[in-house]
Amino acid sequence: MRFLMAVTFLFLSGVAGSAAEKNYDPFAQCLAKKQVSMYGAYWCSHCAEQKEKFGDSFKYVHYVECAVVGQSPQVQSQACQEMQIHKYPTWVFPDGERVEAIQTLEQLSERTGCKLP
Repeated sequence: MRFLMAVTFLFLSGVAGSAAEKNYDPFAQCLAKKQVSMYGAYWCSHCAEQKEKFGDSFKYVHYVECAVVGQSPQVQSQACQEMQIHKYPTWVFPDGERVEAIQTLEQLSERTGCKLP
């Protein structure tokens, strides 16, 4: 029982492994180089969850903020209106394909050919 409690604690505390411990910089840079973009909003919990998958490496992902600070959540930036973004997060690929959902890093890797660490 103590072993199970210790494992549970390690998992919940993130010691067992987290995105923050891995360096996804080359992967995120590859996505940017291949012109893959994520559209989202600062208030979107699904967007926050997506960003967490990259840890600190998210800074290399081409991210477009759709929310206009100080406006209601329904008000979108001009860039997102022009792209007709309706759900967050939305991933847009160079071939025009869109995925309107959280993606695992494995899914993004398979779709783009960018290698995971």
